[in-house]
Amino acid sequence: MKNLFVLILSISSINLLGQDAESIAGLWIISKVEVGNEVMTPDAKWTRFNDDSTQESGNGWLQHSYGEWSFDQKLNELLITTSNGIIDPFGAFRVEFDDHSMKWYRDEEGDKVVVSVERTDKLPATTRDQLLGLWKLDDLKGNDDLFKEKVTDSDYLFIRWDGKFVAGTKSGKKYGVYNVHAHKLEIELIPYGGGSRTFWSVEFLEEGFQMTLLDSERVAIRKFKRIKQFPK
Repeated sequence: MKNLFVLILSISSINLLGQDAESIAGLWIISKVEVGNEVMTPDAKWTRFNDDSTQESGNGWLQHSYGEWSFDQKLNELLITTSNGIIDPFGAFRVEFDDHSMKWYRDEEGDKVVVSVERTDKLPATTRDQLLGLWKLDDLKGNDDLFKEKVTDSDYLFIRWDGKFVAGTKSGKKYGVYNVHAHKLEIELIPYGGGSRTFWSVEFLEEGFQMTLLDSERVAIRKFKRIKQFPK
């Protein structure tokens, strides 16, 4: 499992059977990674192969790597180099190719690795991407450092693109930073000024989302609806 991060972060080379460069070009989502008996679904991991032999990779709306790719049609091998990433030591993947999907196979230190890849025409959204924006507190149970047990018309949560949040209440604003788990529906809130760091599970609802505190000693639930203006 220690090399799974290398696999997901940086794809080095792929052995593609019976296809040409035009079949490879485009945007692809990594929908599932199987390593031995373990299965992991990356959060909106994607790679784009451009016609000019450049490539970019990222998660959701965030691009985090770039480089080049080349295809050897005689050997049916696709080589991807990442200019700002790390070297993948495990070599080529054996590939099964369908009209809108691929599967990549290889062995890593005795584990069989299977990567499922699907063609798409738009960037997928991560949990973090879906949480971005302004949210009105709609219902709550229990206390925490940001919101108390009674909902008011002034309560909101603003999740900013730069990793910071603002919690507005009738008594004022509280600021902090947040982290969203890369593989789980979880968010970590870290208030400035000595507030307690808290971890919450996230559930998306029809009109918003719900956060449930991950704490065995107390219960706290927050429900939010999206709004387009700050409460007065």
